[in-house]
Amino acid sequence: MNEPLAIKLRPTCIEEIIGQKHLLGEGKVLYNLVKNKRLFSMILYGKPGIGKTTIATALVKELKLKYRMLNAVIHSKKDFDIVVEEAKMNHGMVVIMDEIHRLNKDKQDLLLPYLENGLLTLIGMTTANPYHKINPAIRSRCQIFELHELTSDDVEGAIQKAIQSEILKGIQIDEEAIKMISSLSSGDLRSAYNLLEVSYYATNDFHITQDVIKTINAKPVFFHDKDEDGHYDVLSAFQKSIRGSDVNASLHYLARLIEVEDLDSIYRRMSVIAYEDIGLANPSIGPKVDACIHACERLGLPEARIPLGTMVVEMALSPKSNSAHLALDLALSDIRKGNTGSVPNHIKTNTTTYLYPHDYPNGFVKQVYMPENLKGRKYYKPKTTSKYEESLKKIYDKIEQLQNE
Repeated sequence: MNEPLAIKLRPTCIEEIIGQKHLLGEGKVLYNLVKNKRLFSMILYGKPGIGKTTIATALVKELKLKYRMLNAVIHSKKDFDIVVEEAKMNHGMVVIMDEIHRLNKDKQDLLLPYLENGLLTLIGMTTANPYHKINPAIRSRCQIFELHELTSDDVEGAIQKAIQSEILKGIQIDEEAIKMISSLSSGDLRSAYNLLEVSYYATNDFHITQDVIKTINAKPVFFHDKDEDGHYDVLSAFQKSIRGSDVNASLHYLARLIEVEDLDSIYRRMSVIAYEDIGLANPSIGPKVDACIHACERLGLPEARIPLGTMVVEMALSPKSNSAHLALDLALSDIRKGNTGSVPNHIKTNTTTYLYPHDYPNGFVKQVYMPENLKGRKYYKPKTTSKYEESLKKIYDKIEQLQNE
């Protein structure tokens, strides 16, 4: 079998693992588990290619434990049954399970009692946030450990070790090419190894240059899984960067979304930001966003990036106000708590006592609009982050004064 370089170089002990010193360094939790020859059920989560499977296999090999590898999606309930029977014969077994966040109820119900009595020890692996994606019944029986992203130094160091191994015989590569592979992998060590190996075999003299790498992969690999947390992390960062008025970060995350051509998510998030974060501070932004979306739909990519870039710069640098939607949230909170009351008689549909504001100077007449039990309740708290909302505040304060006279 033609094993990938990443498999051939996979460490068999925790000391050889790249990164994750917060878990594997001397005196840290996983280091001490190996030292004390004890293993507990756990979930390892983090981005692809940062060592989840490597850590799991290194732990069982160092502790000389019997184990089986399962995938929560690919393997059937029958496969799970076989592992349970094997565990019974061996008085225990470690199950290393990939994509544990996709474990269905039947398989989960099969595993739970054996996790409970200790026959099975589970090492689950996932790119998804286990606090959101993994069933609480499984989660409560496992310790959860988050793996950190690998740094460029980590990846470059790993590439240097691969070069010095006996696997890639006669390889020639300079520092700039190593840095390029590291940059293109975006912290995914498996991706870096794969690019290194393909580059090696794609030459006739095993001399890897930047030009060789460019012919194979000119685009960086970054974690952006549309169905999992990576996708929503980028969208969250996009909104928070605009909200925080960091125009450069806003453009960075916009670029990541454009690179995966996820225009629908960009449109939805920009529409939300226009009203949630900018709101009354710049009320023209909503129609501008709609116009931008319309232009993008007509243009398509790559030209759509032009109106998107223009719009995101303006949104990031626009004054911000969340006063309107916070006011509505307070009103909704009252409704949901049952604080409603009756509509005052003079503003009901059939009434003869309603005072028509247009018949009065300045379009204002003093009368009560709130239900009696909510009289005096204030939801809207104006902000003065823009001239527009400051002008609204003056009107609001004047009306309050007239109502109180």
